[in-house]
Amino acid sequence: MFQKLLKFLVLPAIAVSMTACVSTVLDVDNKANQPIAASLVSDMRKLKMTPADPILVRIFKDESELEIWKRDRTGRYALLKTFPMCRWSGKLGPKTTEGDRQAPEGFYHVSAGMLNPNSQYYLAFNLGYPNRLESALGYTGDALMVHGACTSSGCYALTDAGVAGIYAIVREALRGGQSSFQVQAFPFRMTPENMARNRNDPNFEFWKNLKQGYDILEVTGRQPQVSYCGRRYVFDATFEGGNPRDPLASCPPLLSTEDDAVAARRVSDERKMEAVIASGADISVHAYSDGGMHSSFRKLLKNRGAKALAETTSLKSVPVSRPEAALADPHTPGE
Repeated sequence: MFQKLLKFLVLPAIAVSMTACVSTVLDVDNKANQPIAASLVSDMRKLKMTPADPILVRIFKDESELEIWKRDRTGRYALLKTFPMCRWSGKLGPKTTEGDRQAPEGFYHVSAGMLNPNSQYYLAFNLGYPNRLESALGYTGDALMVHGACTSSGCYALTDAGVAGIYAIVREALRGGQSSFQVQAFPFRMTPENMARNRNDPNFEFWKNLKQGYDILEVTGRQPQVSYCGRRYVFDATFEGGNPRDPLASCPPLLSTEDDAVAARRVSDERKMEAVIASGADISVHAYSDGGMHSSFRKLLKNRGAKALAETTSLKSVPVSRPEAALADPHTPGE
């Protein structure tokens, strides 16, 4: 056990069962109080950030990456670190039904009470699926997590080392006074090329809605304010009579207008998307039989096998979920 622990501690942070990713109390160590890595604290200083400054998380399925953004002294959010994901399950598209193996896509808010220091998969935090919009739409499922190891049944698995690094950053931001942090979960980076590639997908209109929130952070460095009405997300909106209470009802009259720079990005991206389509460039869709895995982990899985990957990514050597599906994935994120 000591040798395995030593191996875990020196691993770089490159890094369920058939039911939802439920967590149980298995460990009694102090893993939830590990300090933020010295290298990350140094990066924060260079970026004019402190450990207590607010954070924001972005997740991308197709690229199998999780980003930590942090607010700097200017009040804008900037990218601090990107973590490769070891495993996510399902396909591109939102989660709608308990047991569909889909990892959620949407906008979520995570408070301190949603952190789990006693996760079955080392450390975890609950995404808060279903959110108010998803609940109103009748979507079902619970206990959808970001956690350790390399196994998923609707969750995002970052390895024990990866989730330890994320957990420490999250913990200090919440201790610093941030009441909750926003998680933005996307099918892919919302570029014109990726939008063009997926334009025929049944979820395309939903993804166009998600892109509105994506663009706000990209263009302004601000965290988008999230409301729900008209069966969709509405961002940075001020409504006549206050925020709508029923996500399914028509949106009330708006008292605010779209940021000019964000509107310009939207128009520009739409034109670029049309140009990509018109060019006839190879924009084939990436097909997933059951979820994805970052290329760094897929390479290890291919070269050394599922047992070695499990030992590398989890102190408890939690088996890799559906390794054959991960190897069968024709797309190699990160390459």
